[in-house]
Amino acid sequence: MHIFFPLAIIAAYLLGSIPFGLLIAKAHGKDLRSIGSGNIGATNVSRALGRKWAYFCFVLDVLKGLLPMLVTMLIAKPDSILTFWLWLAVGCAAILGHIFPIYIKFKGGKGVATSFGMALGLWPYYTVCVLFAFLVWIVVVLIWRYISLASIVASVTFIVALIAAIIIKQDWELAGLWPILITAVAIPVMVIVRHRENIKRLLAGTENKILKGKSS
Repeated sequence: MHIFFPLAIIAAYLLGSIPFGLLIAKAHGKDLRSIGSGNIGATNVSRALGRKWAYFCFVLDVLKGLLPMLVTMLIAKPDSILTFWLWLAVGCAAILGHIFPIYIKFKGGKGVATSFGMALGLWPYYTVCVLFAFLVWIVVVLIWRYISLASIVASVTFIVALIAAIIIKQDWELAGLWPILITAVAIPVMVIVRHRENIKRLLAGTENKILKGKSS
């Protein structure tokens, strides 16, 4: 087990670093960095190639966070606070890989899809909360059509939902779950910070809307 976790953390980071959006665009003869926002995530893939490829990119980016969590939780049972920290370290390594990918000079995406995958895999503590946040994300996108706004609102929703779950669930004791709560605050804050330029554009009324591009 002492050997597994360092290797798992490294593997999660390397998996998270794979720039699927960039590779998908390159396979179609396009440089995603020179299109739209220049971001490597699914939203910019949508601008470059349409929604179908954006959905494909989103799923791949989600899997970068989900698979490391599922494998880690399968191998290491939650028998101590230390195990929680090790779980979280593996999941966060995947997210940091997406945001700071070693393969493309540490200039990556905003981490929303990979964070979603990581949270989806951390059963039961994050899973229900992040699914609720995802529903909020969908509603915000459908009403206002801003992916960035939806991601920011969903990030805050996730924190609130987890705090509510800890209060409601009598068998979830904060004394044993504080690593999970700290990480649940840190990841959304990081996602929001990564959206600081989007926030400026939202306030200025110049942010790009979604659901207007190609559908193929």
